[in-house]
Amino acid sequence: MASIIPKCFSFIIVIINMMLFSLISSTLSQSPTYMAFVVNATALPPEDSFDYIVVGGGTAGCPLAATLSVNHRVLLLERGGVPHSNPTIMRQEGFIPTLRQVDPFHSAAQAFTSEEGVPNARGRILGGSSAINAGFYSRADDEFYDRSGINWDPLLLERSYQWVEKSIVFEPQLQSWQTALRDGLLEIGVQPYNGFTLKHSLGTKIGGSTFNSSGHRHSAADLLNLARETNIKIAVYASVERILFAASDSPESKESAIGVVIRDSAGYFHHALLREKGEVILSAGAIGSPHLLLLSGIGPRSYLSSWGIPVVNHSPFVGEFLYDNPRNGISFVSPKLLEHSLIQVVGITDSGAYLEASSNVLPFPSPVHSIFMRSSSSPLYFSVASIMEKTIGPLSAGSLRLASTEIRVNPNVRFNYFSNPVDLQRCVNGTRKVGELLRSQAMSSYRFLGWSGAEFRFMGLPLPANQTSDEEMSDFCRRTVSTIWHYHGGCVVGRVVDPNLKVIGVDSLRVIDGSVFSISPGTNPQATVLMLGRHMGLKILIERMQKANT
Repeated sequence: MASIIPKCFSFIIVIINMMLFSLISSTLSQSPTYMAFVVNATALPPEDSFDYIVVGGGTAGCPLAATLSVNHRVLLLERGGVPHSNPTIMRQEGFIPTLRQVDPFHSAAQAFTSEEGVPNARGRILGGSSAINAGFYSRADDEFYDRSGINWDPLLLERSYQWVEKSIVFEPQLQSWQTALRDGLLEIGVQPYNGFTLKHSLGTKIGGSTFNSSGHRHSAADLLNLARETNIKIAVYASVERILFAASDSPESKESAIGVVIRDSAGYFHHALLREKGEVILSAGAIGSPHLLLLSGIGPRSYLSSWGIPVVNHSPFVGEFLYDNPRNGISFVSPKLLEHSLIQVVGITDSGAYLEASSNVLPFPSPVHSIFMRSSSSPLYFSVASIMEKTIGPLSAGSLRLASTEIRVNPNVRFNYFSNPVDLQRCVNGTRKVGELLRSQAMSSYRFLGWSGAEFRFMGLPLPANQTSDEEMSDFCRRTVSTIWHYHGGCVVGRVVDPNLKVIGVDSLRVIDGSVFSISPGTNPQATVLMLGRHMGLKILIERMQKANT
């Protein structure tokens, strides 16, 4: 192995790590502006009132709260802590370690496993999943806006994207592995080449990134720097136990949200209540929002009663139509040292799949100590390259069910991967494209020379030898299915919320996050969810001003 990776590379890696540590220390010593209005939930008064209570300081919740704070008093509640002081979270090299360093109640990533046995994760930190993801940023496809059922304002939609992009989106600079992916995609016909663009376009493109040129992460939390400081309070380590309701004055609804119950990290309870014309807004994500609705008494009547939960509103589809885009692919050891890279280049095919890739730098396991070997003062490194396909849609739907009446316990989730045969065929199409990519000239330098010729050194299951067989490729898809962390649904438009994302049958309650989506937007939902928070915040402000003037 030492012949593959000369010791000079190890020295270079050590120097780079020293430089990065210096940069990280400098960056982490500077607290972001929003920390001026962040408090630990233990410091909240027993009771307080606000115009808007946003539950979930994640990808949608942060831009939403920042926007509403312009004219109104806002409380943003986040069950986790803050990201800026954690070097693992704030560096792109920390993506995989963050997903692995988990515990039941405190880690930034909250692990859960679907009933199919597929490991997954939820964001549990200010910034939500945008603070622990791979950073890829690409706008939704045009078809998404028509199919979403959301009442979009086209002018606000564009302005909202721009507002986000000005603050936290960067153009990545491609290095060797991402360049090889780009060249390989074009070689196998994933055309045209669209260069760097934030728009969803058929062909091969370079998307945006929320990591800057130094590899420093930006997230939805950074959008809180744009909030009006005197109008917003952010409480961290704040677990919302349930939504509070009272009789409604509206003839269309029996109940109206009036606030929430918060439990802090010391186990004490606090009440946040709404002022007149205020709203509780759930932005807790595709797992958290339907979970909190069920525990608060909004869901199927008989199901809630079986758990002893008082029924506030019979809403049979809460937790239903839950989706997760399947990810399948391969990984192999590179014969040359690669840089660490997350998703930067994407191939948008016309056969129902998106192709992406990443590369990782890992240390060799320490050899067994021997009196005949001199131990090295610095470790040796090797690189692993991965190519993956994401199935669009998907059409296969699952559901969420309670595992406990304790909000901190993950609910039971089933996604029913590939239960719809269209999804399975799209996976077959995508994995065949991965096979074509491996056979391209652009990938030839990533093969090892052996007795039988040049070959890839795969880690994990390789693609089937007979890639023309639908049966073998389908079996590969089923056996290697994993998540790309783009799950959505559970509070979908037209069934749980209306086109303005108001919960049907209840006043003063909305859901604004990816749980309202019945289809994943484009190659990656991050851009769309960030935009959604800003867009809906602006719509609420305009709607309220119009009512005040009538």
